[in-house]
Amino acid sequence: MITLDWVYVFAGLTFAAFSVLTAFDRDHPRRFGTAAFWGLLALSFLFGPWLGDLGNGMLVLALAALAGLRLLGQGRPATTTPAERAASAERRGAWLFVPALVIPVVAILGVLVLEKVSLSGVPLFGPEQPTIIALGLAVALALIGAMIWLRPPLLAPLQEGRRLMDSVGWAGILPQALAALGAVFVIAGVGDRIGDLFSSYLPLDTRLLAVVAYCGGMALFTFIMGNAFAAFPVMTAAVGLPLVVIQFGGNPAIVCAIGMLSGFCGTLTTPMAANFNVVPAALLDLPDRDAPFNGVIRVQAPTAAALLAINTMLMYVLAFRF
Repeated sequence: MITLDWVYVFAGLTFAAFSVLTAFDRDHPRRFGTAAFWGLLALSFLFGPWLGDLGNGMLVLALAALAGLRLLGQGRPATTTPAERAASAERRGAWLFVPALVIPVVAILGVLVLEKVSLSGVPLFGPEQPTIIALGLAVALALIGAMIWLRPPLLAPLQEGRRLMDSVGWAGILPQALAALGAVFVIAGVGDRIGDLFSSYLPLDTRLLAVVAYCGGMALFTFIMGNAFAAFPVMTAAVGLPLVVIQFGGNPAIVCAIGMLSGFCGTLTTPMAANFNVVPAALLDLPDRDAPFNGVIRVQAPTAAALLAINTMLMYVLAFRF
């Protein structure tokens, strides 16, 4: 049985390899701080359940200190030369996209087909988070296939992986951190307080107003937090479940799915979503990348507004009919 623990081990070993390779990279400008950062992240994936709440909390503080003190740097490991990469691209053309396309294809097949497969009465996938398990399996298969087909140097995937992660830096773990922060907010009762504010100052006595408040609140809270995964538990506990689902009888699956999509509209418009809007602009050397609302965000804002309106309409039309 392939369980979620396998995915954690796979990710942990990958970050551990980044840490070791960085520590031995004498040309890295800040190799020890960067190696410590990826090493601590590997420790959290590999041994998190055994560290306990206090140990994991100290680990997070150490990660924040390394990033806050600017002890992370960008390495430039040597793998293949630019001439070799250009020759490979010219020789294989658009077929180079096949390994990347394998990942979504296998992930979808995993969720739709492999999740239901059993071997000798034992399910192939564990019961927890089959989507993430399928995604981890897809990445592993795509990596193996690419290595067999392209035959790069053995350490090329790890070297290129750490180069990319060094370019992204601490923002690479921002979704994970913000999702955890959302869970902390729920435990702290932030959702209940927001629900009290909505009920005190807004007349949410009709389905339409409740839907508008939930979708708009998801987008607004995501704009503030930078990630819909952090906003989702808070806004769903505050408005989605008590009003849209329980009071007005909305379908929970439809409400939650469209609510998350509404949150992503906020992601498109905020510099807080650094890993989506700031880091790619810097990596691609786009103009206006250093402005608080850079060119990427300005281009995405009209699309975000249109999608938010469409999501709100879809929730109002669909959530109470199915």
